[in-house]
Amino acid sequence: MNLRLLPIFIFVCTIGFSQSNGKIKKYTIDINQFYGSVLLHNTDISHLISNHPGGLIVSYNRKTYGDEAWQETFNYPDIGGSFIYQNMNNSTLGDNYGIYAHYNFYFFKRLMQFRIGQGIAYNTNPYDKYDNFRNNAYGSRLLSSTYLMLNYHKENIFKGLGFKAGVTLIHYSNANFRAPNTSTNTFALNAGLTYDLDGGEEIAFLPTREKEKIIEPIKYNLVFRAGLNESDVIDMGQYPFYIVSAYADKRLGRKSAIQLGGDIYFSRFLKELIRFQSIAFPENGVSADDDYKRVGVFLGHELFINRMSVITQLGYYVYYPFDFEGRMYNRVGLKRYFGNKVFGAVTLKSHGAKAEAVEFGIGVRL
Repeated sequence: MNLRLLPIFIFVCTIGFSQSNGKIKKYTIDINQFYGSVLLHNTDISHLISNHPGGLIVSYNRKTYGDEAWQETFNYPDIGGSFIYQNMNNSTLGDNYGIYAHYNFYFFKRLMQFRIGQGIAYNTNPYDKYDNFRNNAYGSRLLSSTYLMLNYHKENIFKGLGFKAGVTLIHYSNANFRAPNTSTNTFALNAGLTYDLDGGEEIAFLPTREKEKIIEPIKYNLVFRAGLNESDVIDMGQYPFYIVSAYADKRLGRKSAIQLGGDIYFSRFLKELIRFQSIAFPENGVSADDDYKRVGVFLGHELFINRMSVITQLGYYVYYPFDFEGRMYNRVGLKRYFGNKVFGAVTLKSHGAKAEAVEFGIGVRL
């Protein structure tokens, strides 16, 4: 999805609520209680899984009715903001308080709702090498948080009051902005109420409009990304990284484009890790002069949602002088277009489930 937190939240809010200037405006709120378990995604956090966490999700949603073409394309989703309180029910982990921007997508005659939210969370008891050394899940007070909900969702059962119930997955991490960063994933059951602030007034979706057919030639993209991160060695320090990416994309229609390109990585934390391993673990055969740069090639997909898009990329290092988390890598994130050519991006780069960094980028599509 890390101190990607505040910038990502602002980024997503800008994306979402900047699109709320349509003629039809209708708002709902919902409140859900949840109770679940922390998943054992990494054996290093087994000592932290003791009791069942629970909490509360409070949300504010703006419905869409087709004022803009993308709304009909995605079956009239909601745009909203959320607050989550989670009691981890473990004194080592503390409590989490998060704020999010989210989308609600609907299926099966709008009786099933899928929500994806991204934001920042505040943890009350992060890692401290003297006072809380057992908390290897959260290395900082500010955490990146992503949550997913899949709910049966029935609105306006009685005078605007409705019901929802389903499952929720909540992820907390700081994406190696600071070590340690083992992270947690909570799987929970949730149930709650929804309320239409207009008291249940029904509004019809706008008539289907003629869909614009999008045909584009191959486009060429150049992106510069940067940020801060730290290796898994605690107290090694945070260092900047820089990434230069170039790729071509081909639009397949209204929603999608495929990508093919490459990345060049200049990660200072890796330079320091090489130096550390050459001294601390000479048996590994690592030399302090080993090159820390990496070059990768990738295939990707871009999902267009109005001025926003979601990118997913899978890459392979073709130049890889130092072994760090394997040759395969992946990137997921958000892009926001400013005009027809310039875009900003916030992405998470990882190796499988192991996050390396949150990247903040600016690029041009020609």
